[in-house]
Amino acid sequence: MTAELLDFARTLALDAADLAARRRREGVEVADTKSSPVDVVTAVDREVEAFIRARIADARPRDGFFGEESDAGATESGLTWIVDPIDGTVNYLYGIPHYAVSIAVVEGEPDPQTWTALAGCVTNPATGETFTARAGEGAQLGGEPIRVAEPVPLGLALVATGFAYSAETRARQGALVAELLPTVRDIRRQGTASLDLCFVAAGRLNAYFERTLSPWDHAAGALIAQEAGALVTGWDGARAGHDFILAAQPEVAEALVAQLSKLGIADQLERTAN
Repeated sequence: MTAELLDFARTLALDAADLAARRRREGVEVADTKSSPVDVVTAVDREVEAFIRARIADARPRDGFFGEESDAGATESGLTWIVDPIDGTVNYLYGIPHYAVSIAVVEGEPDPQTWTALAGCVTNPATGETFTARAGEGAQLGGEPIRVAEPVPLGLALVATGFAYSAETRARQGALVAELLPTVRDIRRQGTASLDLCFVAAGRLNAYFERTLSPWDHAAGALIAQEAGALVTGWDGARAGHDFILAAQPEVAEALVAQLSKLGIADQLERTAN
């Protein structure tokens, strides 16, 4: 069953990517803002999600749907599609060729603390790269198997992260990253969580961590990273989710968690929770 689900996710993602890329060439403007003035949405985000949702409803009417730009649809089959129509909307808006269509299908409700991810696809319309995975079958880039990079000391690790939309939270995150920077090879902030996770899977990054992600940001990418050999985890043994997500080769993950702990990230997490 997972092979069929992945084939559908891939076809759907590639068709949606074609639509997003075509609209990008035509020109894109901000349609609205959400949690803050910098948390933008374009008309294309909504159009692409509507396109994906309609295709899923037509082909698999009993499946649930959970996307960034529309109301959730309950599942009757036990499967739910988790969709980010354009991950990296700010990159997309500015014409930076680093954004993605992310589609995952999970067993259960749209909650990363309880779901079982079955298949996922992340494709970058600007580059044509397509990352895929299905549970227990490994991860691929363009149909070829990928694996995480070999372990390195933390001081030689290239680490990616991202920042929240809240100015107050961003300030705290930035301060922590400033302290982390001297202890790693370098930091990357590329603006597309799903691709950061896929870059860990492909060995282009040694590690990635972030806070305040939504389920659609990481559903497909987390499965791809995990199937490529990464440890994908939340903080202190929790499952990855809104509070915290980290993906890295297991030895690198252990070292990065230890360093983040020294830098007081647990205090930030507690402050956010309260």
